Amino acid sequence: MDRYLTRAPVSGAPGRFLRRLFRSPAATLLAVATLVASPPLAPTAAADPPATPVAVEALVAEALLHNPEILAARHQQDAAARRAAGAGALDDPMLEFGVVNAALPFSLQRDDMTMKMLGLTQKLPYPGKRDLREAVAAADSASVGHAVDETVNRVRRDLRVAYEDLRLVVSSEHIAAGNHEVLRQLAAVAEAQYALGRGAQSDVLRAQSEIVRMQQEQLRLASDRAGKLGDLERLLGRAPADDAIIPTPAALLPLPADPERLARQAADGRPQLRALDALVEKGDREIELARREYYPDFELRLGYGQRERTPGGSPRDDMLTVTVAVNLPIWRKSRLEPRVAEARAMRAQAAALADAQRLETRTGLAQQLALERATRESAALYRSTLAPQVHAAADTALHAYQLGRVDFLTLFDAQLRVYATALAEAEAIATHNKAIAEIDFLTGADTSGAAREGALP
Repeated sequence: MDRYLTRAPVSGAPGRFLRRLFRSPAATLLAVATLVASPPLAPTAAADPPATPVAVEALVAEALLHNPEILAARHQQDAAARRAAGAGALDDPMLEFGVVNAALPFSLQRDDMTMKMLGLTQKLPYPGKRDLREAVAAADSASVGHAVDETVNRVRRDLRVAYEDLRLVVSSEHIAAGNHEVLRQLAAVAEAQYALGRGAQSDVLRAQSEIVRMQQEQLRLASDRAGKLGDLERLLGRAPADDAIIPTPAALLPLPADPERLARQAADGRPQLRALDALVEKGDREIELARREYYPDFELRLGYGQRERTPGGSPRDDMLTVTVAVNLPIWRKSRLEPRVAEARAMRAQAAALADAQRLETRTGLAQQLALERATRESAALYRSTLAPQVHAAADTALHAYQLGRVDFLTLFDAQLRVYATALAEAEAIATHNKAIAEIDFLTGADTSGAAREGALP
């Protein structure tokens, strides 16, 4: 029997449970005989070949390089920066050439005012308009740049959440596989007890039905794992592949800072708020620009006229023309005043959106801080109090069952509580870490979270 246990070790909580189960020599012989006679079960997810775990920081770095949404946002940022670079440039000058004051029938010599003309015209905005146009474009470019940072942080947040979801599924698979093995051992004992007339057939049927249910749960978890893996591959910009992403063991991440400091970081550091502030600045500059349109622009024209000799052969002097044209902004009520009103409305909209986003950020941060605190305390209770209690209850039920003081269902329910507690602890850790990811997103933090010092195992 010792050799059998050496060849087929079971680690973790199921291993401890089985070692306690086999303390009774009679139960050991009966269980082993039943297991040897029973057909092997189909392999579960625990039988997959081991793979190297991938830390979430590595996946975040990959997403920053290949995520299509981030790449699109960066192209948009590049376009906005180039648009801002030329916002204050002058219009292209106009070159003109032709014949001026030609006499009819056509002749270049008969009339003194006939000349071949070459002209250059340049439009010049009223002083200050070019600077305001540059300021408007710069504010727009800054807003787009902050929006890119928000997109990067959002993709990082989504990837960390998907990673935690995948890690929860993988942890649940391991817990379910261990519980499945314990149920097989309990079913073997129940069958042996029934064969000796010491147990009820209902115990055997209950154990077998729970084994089948656990197999169905493992199939569901395998399907869920494939879906979570697809979410990660989408965020990474990968095509679907056979290579599985194995997450690292779960760790309870610490809070980045105290709540007051996080609130200040959210108000000052979230890129979305900075982007809206830049839109407010853009609105201010557009109002100034619309008001500056009340002042005229200028058009400078330089012309050179070359005259032919007279019919008698005498030379004529060439002509130089310099003119300045000014537009008259007389249609203020129909054209200019609506532009000023539009600029004011757009600025008010940007300010209202900024206020709404700040309120939403503060509310969301408070909710996530409350969720982080509740799940952290819950995970600590599972680890320090509830898990030892349910394991002690399972030990007591096992000992009492071996002495014939409790029925099989009592032992069975005690083991199921161990299983449920392990799942609840894993879910609490995943929910806590997702709350940390959301807090980092709301505060504009650029850390992946998993690399922080002080992560709790």
